[in-house]
Parts: sequence; structure tokens; C-alpha cells
Amino acid sequence: MSNYPSNAIGFILLTHNKPLQTYRLINKLNSMFNYPLIVCHHDFSKSDLSVNSLSKNVLLVRPHIETKWADFSVEEATVKAIKVMYENPEAPDWFVYLSGADYPIKTARQILDELTSNSYDAYVEHEQITYEKYKSDAIPPDMSWLKNSYQRYCTKSFSFHSLIKYFAQMNIEIRLEHPLLTKLFLPFSKKFACFSGSQWFSANRKAAEHIIDFHGQRNAVTLHYSQARYTEEAYIQTILGNSPHLKLKNDCRRYVDWSTGGPHPKILLTEDLPNLLASSAHFARKFDIDIDSNILDELDRITSE
Repeated sequence: MSNYPSNAIGFILLTHNKPLQTYRLINKLNSMFNYPLIVCHHDFSKSDLSVNSLSKNVLLVRPHIETKWADFSVEEATVKAIKVMYENPEAPDWFVYLSGADYPIKTARQILDELTSNSYDAYVEHEQITYEKYKSDAIPPDMSWLKNSYQRYCTKSFSFHSLIKYFAQMNIEIRLEHPLLTKLFLPFSKKFACFSGSQWFSANRKAAEHIIDFHGQRNAVTLHYSQARYTEEAYIQTILGNSPHLKLKNDCRRYVDWSTGGPHPKILLTEDLPNLLASSAHFARKFDIDIDSNILDELDRITSE
């Protein structure tokens, strides 16, 4: 770290449970990056977090937002944390957005070398979501989420409830899918596309300030996503993906194993360590100290310089 300024990197943590694991992650970041600025949005409605046990470089977002999985409240909390970070006079050149279930798998030098030696403004997974991809039969199985993303963000549904004979209730839903039919209801166009990708990303000050400014406008894009589900996989991706003044790397530098299927990734175990170390990712998720803390012990050994 001696070759880098003290504000080269900071971290934004979005946490809600397992406080012991949160403390461990914070301690790890402190030891690796020499007590960087850390802004933590902790949802105290889900679990407690001892403020007195946190080091002075950790700022808590106050008041916290009660977050719900797949809800826009997650994006509100994220942007609020970014705003707290960049209102601080010690705001970093780069920040990394993490959950409490993340952990570094590269050394501080490896992470900083990549972030500071290129011309990118953000490492963020951002795939454009189009009607053509939605209807294509050529989308490989591992990219099927592109089709899900189109249904989530680029269609418009109308529900009708009516009583029919003998007072039975019938629910009718009409879903508009083609862009010619949805353009009156959605904020997307040829000039402003929908993007989707992993929730977790790294970005510099330029990208952070753009996110804050865009969100503060409360425009049609923000309104659209505030009424949608799973917006953590599209809102910030769409903001950054439509910003020609930013240079983006379409890679979030996270190792995540989705091989088990379902809405949540696999809990990483010691047996997964070779795959983690072979990847180009800076951080991995999800870890659970109640299931396997040995893998974190091994990563501590590997990432210490």
C-alpha cells in the first residue's frame, strides 16, 4: 500500500445479518488497505451491529433504510451510501461495493494495480437487454437471465379483475412485450437502453458522482425501476451503461458460483478454493462463517503480503 495514496480505495458495504461476519470483513479490509474509508449501510431492522466495536474509519449510513430482497429499497440504500462516501473530504478515488458475504481473494496490491493502471471508470457487468435477445433461440443456457431481464424491466402488464356468472372472480393479465407497444409506458428507446448484470461493482469518483446526480433527478428511469422487482440487477447498470462519458469494463471482478440453480448463489467452501484462485476476480461471494470459516482462514493467508 505504500505506493498508493491513502485515499486510493474505499468500500461500501450493504449488510443486514451475521454481524460477526461483517466485523471480520471490516477487519480484513482494514488490515489489507490500511484503514480505508468504509461506508456501511446496515439494516438494523434485520439485526443489530455494535457501533462501538467499529473502527473510526467506518461510517454508518443514518438513518438506515429498511431493505427488502429484490426491492428498490436496496438501490435507495446503495446510492445513499455512495452519497455519504463522496460527501466526505477523504473520499477515495475508487470504491468497491460489497455485501457482508463477500471476501477478497486477491492481494491489496493486485486489486489496486488493476484499478489504478487502466482508463476504466467502472468495473460493472452490463449487458444490453433487447427484444431480439428475448425472442432469440440462440441464447445459451448460461445467459438465460437475459430473457428474464427483458420480462422484468422491458414489458408492461395490465391486470383486470372482474366478476362473472355466479360471482366467481376472474383475474386477467395482459402483458405487452414488443417495443412498439411498450414505448409509451417505459423509459427505454434507441437512445436510452436497458442494461442488466451483477449487483456488485467497482467504480471511481467520476462514475460515483454520475450515479448520485442521476438518482437525484428522480426522472422517468428512476420512477420505472422504483416500481419494478430485482432492480439491483439493472438500475445502476442502466445508469452507467447509458453514459458515453464513462468508460466501462464489462466485468465486475467478482467470483460467484451459480451452479446450484435458484435465486441465490452457492455458498463457497474450502473445496472451491482452487477455482477462486484461478479466476481474475478481486472478490468472491457468498461465504458463510457458520458453514465454513476455514476458507476465509485460507484466504487470509493467501492474500496477506
